[in-house]
Amino acid sequence: MSAIFTHDIRVTWGDCDPAKIAYTARLPWFALDAINAWWDHASGGYSWFHMEVDQNIGTPFVHMSMDFRSPVTPRHPLKCQVWPLKLGDTSIRFKVRAFQDDTLCFEGEFVCVFIIADQFKKQTPPQHMQDFIRPYLRDGDGHPF
Repeated sequence: MSAIFTHDIRVTWGDCDPAKIAYTARLPWFALDAINAWWDHASGGYSWFHMEVDQNIGTPFVHMSMDFRSPVTPRHPLKCQVWPLKLGDTSIRFKVRAFQDDTLCFEGEFVCVFIIADQFKKQTPPQHMQDFIRPYLRDGDGHPF
């Protein structure tokens, strides 16, 4: 069983609005950056760019939902926990939880569909991807199945 992957993000002044908290639109960007880092980590070096360009595998999003719990500021690193909740026949559902100074700032679920990139046609995830994804599967609270 693989541990929950955590990706650190440095929130900067440029990420913030006049209220001195992160722009709302930056929060999904932080989550997607963390998911991309998960792919790179779990696959052993294939981020979204490499999957798309080198393997002809795309994973466009078909669903995103987020709940905001506490403001994100530049005061502390944003620690984004990422894990897959479900691997379907043609999709993958991720959970992302983001913390600053041990306070939950936001959490969400994100669903991608596997496609043949140059055809934009849905496909089953290749076996090698299923093999490296399965050890990371956890429930919504991050507990192993």
